[in-house]
Amino acid sequence: MNKVQLIQALKDATDLSRTEAAGVVDVFFNQMANALANGERVEIRGLCSFYVKKYKSYTGRNPKTGEKVKIKPKKLPFFKVGRELKERVDRINH
Repeated sequence: MNKVQLIQALKDATDLSRTEAAGVVDVFFNQMANALANGERVEIRGLCSFYVKKYKSYTGRNPKTGEKVKIKPKKLPFFKVGRELKERVDRINH
């Protein structure tokens, strides 16, 4: 499912127009992205959680030249599946 399909599903399940449904989806994703950018954890109970993992600076190697390269510290978002979603997916595949 992509964003357009999610908007269509929301429109079909409610009395919202396509524009209103798109607005709701945009607000939802923007708020999640803002929370993660601020270092907050986002949890949707039973479905999943998102959190930011911090990495320290380290020395890596350029795979083409073998030259040492300093990698800057960084933060990356991570996804963790919820128990209910795990069980639901497992049930469907059996």
